[in-house]
Amino acid sequence: MPIYAYRCCECGEEFEKLVLSAAKADQVVCPACQAKEVERRPALFGLGSSTGTAGSAADRSCAPAIGGG
Repeated sequence: MPIYAYRCCECGEEFEKLVLSAAKADQVVCPACQAKEVERRPALFGLGSSTGTAGSAADRSCAPAIGGG
């Protein structure tokens, strides 16, 4: 049962939804305005640090630091 991230095309609301089956992942409505026009977005959970000190996902890279010792 994956959690999908969505953005409403009507009002711009961003929300997450637990979807019980992949077939229903495209049948989600916006909780704010009830619009059916929503786009599924990549869920970014699991990218953060458990201590919260690593910064955002955009600030991190798997590449080694340049010039770092």
